[in-house]
Amino acid sequence: MILHELIGYDVLRVIWWLLLGILLIAFAMTDGFDMGVGALLPFVGKTDIERRVVINTIGPVWEGNQVWFILGGGAIFAAWPPLYAASFSGFYLAMFLVLAALILRPVAFKYRSKRDSVVWRTSWDWALFVGGALPALLFGVAVGNVLLGVPFELTPDLFTLYHGTMLGKLVGLLRPFALLAGVVSLMMLITHGAAWLSFKAEGAVASRARAIGSVTGLVTIVGFVLAGLWLMFGIEGYQLVNAPEPNGPSNPLLTEVARTASWLDSYSERPWAVAGPVLGLIGMIMTVIGLRAGREGSTLLWSKLGILGAISSVGMLMFPFFMPSSISPDSSLTVWDSSSSHLTLFVMLFATAIFLPLILVYTAWVYKVLWGKVTETDVTDGHSY
Repeated sequence: MILHELIGYDVLRVIWWLLLGILLIAFAMTDGFDMGVGALLPFVGKTDIERRVVINTIGPVWEGNQVWFILGGGAIFAAWPPLYAASFSGFYLAMFLVLAALILRPVAFKYRSKRDSVVWRTSWDWALFVGGALPALLFGVAVGNVLLGVPFELTPDLFTLYHGTMLGKLVGLLRPFALLAGVVSLMMLITHGAAWLSFKAEGAVASRARAIGSVTGLVTIVGFVLAGLWLMFGIEGYQLVNAPEPNGPSNPLLTEVARTASWLDSYSERPWAVAGPVLGLIGMIMTVIGLRAGREGSTLLWSKLGILGAISSVGMLMFPFFMPSSISPDSSLTVWDSSSSHLTLFVMLFATAIFLPLILVYTAWVYKVLWGKVTETDVTDGHSY
């Protein structure tokens, strides 16, 4: 028997579906608070020292946190090539804006302290705000569009075809439900950033973060519930009619897909999937309670649970779909028909089994070294951002 055949093709596909979800959730849990802190910066720091405290809570860790984003993109590229091609074609301008916003962050970290000018530093503070708020919003908009269905179709040679101009594609993403998903994402990560500042800062900065986070947390809960009701009563779902062979070759054109009354019909097939939104709501509610009570470590953990539940609820609800097509349902991409080859998935899994634990160990070590609060004394000693 060939070595890679020890694990079935269908099992590898599910493993990589799980791994992709884990990588995206890890990105939201870690770099998510970086984005949230950036979005909070102009509002929780009233003086230059306070803003330096805010920046230094994330300055030493943001690069390591962004590794999860790179790993997630790499996993899509290598494990799910049709998904990578279709998503980056349709969301090209949106992804460009996300990357441009993320690039603002290291530039702002580098140049903010170069001049002792109020205008100069305030400008870079707002650059950090954009670098945090814009990606958080657009990631949610992307998720909302995936739930609605993306307007693409596959040609007989599997070329992804979209209609309209590049600007039209971007404007077309700004549909009401997608915007609601974007607001939920933004508010959730701002709340996560507030939980981080409550944990890492002290005094007025932490107090303001808790006050703002309590409000954004409530908005997150209301938006999350509203999105669920909208999915239940106002948005059609997708269902496999002629499912491809789980161990067969990847060819989306061999799949037959039909529209259903609601995505929530999936819960009748997989009742256990309701754990996602339940955990999301519990985490969000406990985060708000923790922020109002002034708790620190437990609040951050509850916030992470809320993110885990919110993101996993989308993945479990849509399984086995990755990106449904709104104009050609049979072109929809699923776990069973859009993966790399059996051998490729096996080799990637072998490499992941070696390197992912190393990343986790290194990340844990970094956070252990940087444990403790950032104080005003820390940022005035000449070794800070």
